[in-house]
Amino acid sequence: MTDVQTALSDLDRAKVLLTGGTTCAIVRSARCETSCLRGVKPLLGWLEGDWRGASAADKVVGRAAAFLYVLLGVKTLYAAVLSKPAAEVFSAHGITFCYGELTERIVNRTGDGLCPMESATLEETDPARALEKIKAKLQELTQKRRLTPPFLRLCKLNYASL
Repeated sequence: MTDVQTALSDLDRAKVLLTGGTTCAIVRSARCETSCLRGVKPLLGWLEGDWRGASAADKVVGRAAAFLYVLLGVKTLYAAVLSKPAAEVFSAHGITFCYGELTERIVNRTGDGLCPMESATLEETDPARALEKIKAKLQELTQKRRLTPPFLRLCKLNYASL
């Protein structure tokens, strides 16, 4: 079996795993991982393993996630929703990709602005520096969440669901 056939079959397997509550999947030969977490956190965890040459499928891929997939060393990727800035990253790093929907940008979870991870990496071109910006933004968001009283978070959630 050629490398291309293996990569394609791995990509097909990753796409099949992207069902139900699964948000992302990564496959290399007999090894696979899936996650139901949203955002870039699963990808950060996968950086600890060796995924060079793997194929991945993800429900939403913005520029920050694209940089993480570059660092993971994936060869091929499918995104149900892909931002144009993410496509630029993949093209610049020789990653073969396909998508269900191409969008100008990834919006934040409240739908009123740009995704904070996409915003943090928008002007970045180096994957290693992008990783540092992603980690810094996650730390900032975590700290901000800790400083917001729980009852205000609950009010925001209830208000947003109306």
